[in-house]
Amino acid sequence: MTSKVVFSSHFATDVGRRRKNNEDACLVDDELGLWVVADGMGGQAAGEIASQQAVETVHGMVRQGLTGSRQVAPAGAEARSVNHERVLESAVQGATYMVFGLAELDRTKSGMGTTLSAMLRVEDQVLLAQVGDSRIYRVRGGQAEQLTEDHTLVNWQIQQGIITPEEARTSKQRNVITRAVGNHDYVQVDILRASVEAGDRFLLCSDGLHGYLKGHELPALLALPGDEGVQALIQLANDRGGKDNITCVVVCADLVV
Repeated sequence: MTSKVVFSSHFATDVGRRRKNNEDACLVDDELGLWVVADGMGGQAAGEIASQQAVETVHGMVRQGLTGSRQVAPAGAEARSVNHERVLESAVQGATYMVFGLAELDRTKSGMGTTLSAMLRVEDQVLLAQVGDSRIYRVRGGQAEQLTEDHTLVNWQIQQGIITPEEARTSKQRNVITRAVGNHDYVQVDILRASVEAGDRFLLCSDGLHGYLKGHELPALLALPGDEGVQALIQLANDRGGKDNITCVVVCADLVV
């Protein structure tokens, strides 16, 4: 009798308690093995356009890229993983060019952009693409780990020893991001690999959630069944202020016989 790890997901997005519009967007495609969260920015509803356009472009380009690659599948797991990396990074660059182009066509949308955190299943691991300050966490064995790095001014200041993590939490510059999809026609994308084990839980979320979240709270929240976990995360962020839009995608990796 054989067994395999099967992925399933649950998601929710909420406007929060202070904003009028929801500028977050997300994408879940369990069959393709792609999950994306984006947090848009810009006036005149530009943030909503940027985030939605970004997730749609990434979805379409990854689906097209992987469908084409299956027709001439690279030999070996390593070769397939490298191919998936190229497809994923190209899709994020495509989204960057698309959002930038839309802003060029409509000057009222000038400067619009979005964060983007994406996760793509490949073999016995996942590939992550990161731009901005949305995040991807993994919970394994009762421990939570942040897999992505925030592209923010305060994170850079911490790395340079200019400020401490404690000072960063109250810095007036804590919302300044240093990379975004669409501000320019090209962006540097972090492409990362992470292993997958049966029982793992992954969380993709916008800063409207992780700004209120403490890492040690994640294992219990992600252990909740079905949609209960994502609803509990949304409620937590709203109960603690809900100053921003809140989006979360929970991806479960479970062993099925």
